[in-house]
Amino acid sequence: MLSIKENAIFIADSHYPHHGDTFLKTLKDIENGTIKCPQLFLMGDNFDLLFGHNTYIQTFSKEAITLLQKLSKTLEIHYFEGNHDFCLKEVFPDMHVYAREEQPQTFMLGDKKVGISHGDKYVTGFGYDLYSKVLRSKTTLSLLKPFEKAIINDRVKKLSQKDICHTFHGFEKRVEDILENYKEVDLVIEGHFHQSKTVGKYISLPSQACQGKVAVVEEGEVVFKSL
Repeated sequence: MLSIKENAIFIADSHYPHHGDTFLKTLKDIENGTIKCPQLFLMGDNFDLLFGHNTYIQTFSKEAITLLQKLSKTLEIHYFEGNHDFCLKEVFPDMHVYAREEQPQTFMLGDKKVGISHGDKYVTGFGYDLYSKVLRSKTTLSLLKPFEKAIINDRVKKLSQKDICHTFHGFEKRVEDILENYKEVDLVIEGHFHQSKTVGKYISLPSQACQGKVAVVEEGEVVFKSL
């Protein structure tokens, strides 16, 4: 079983490039050594819209994509695909990329078992599960290819105007339901909800776009901080 290393960094929900360029700045700081980390966890929705089997969508985030491809040749990177970024194994061939159906993954943090997922796997409902399965299909993306520019341009415009930062009322109850699927682990780390809070053994990561923070492992603990 893989281990989470000391000084590992977790970056969730950056929603780059429509909601700030902090994600790109962080990657540049990792590249130039200003930020030092032995391991990087990208927790999904790091891009506001990115998927594989399509070159046009990559033009909106080319600099960050190219930089990640370069970093992944020397840095251990784990990418947990989100609902905004998926089918990425061909985009990032040197990373450990986990599709929704491959999540959660289990890592060790010291002597603790940790379940890690983007956060949209459980307690989502049949409709969302079906939508996710169809949307993240290579067949679906291939069928849409003749209309790709019109569809992507329209979606990008709407996403760039979307308000993504909200307080989740009733979040503790959602966590309680999610944890029913994590009975075999000691800690859970997820993004997706943009809440930046810990509820029992559940760590809801900060959104880099909303709270401007990431999570860093310091002395075996997961702490939220600005880089």
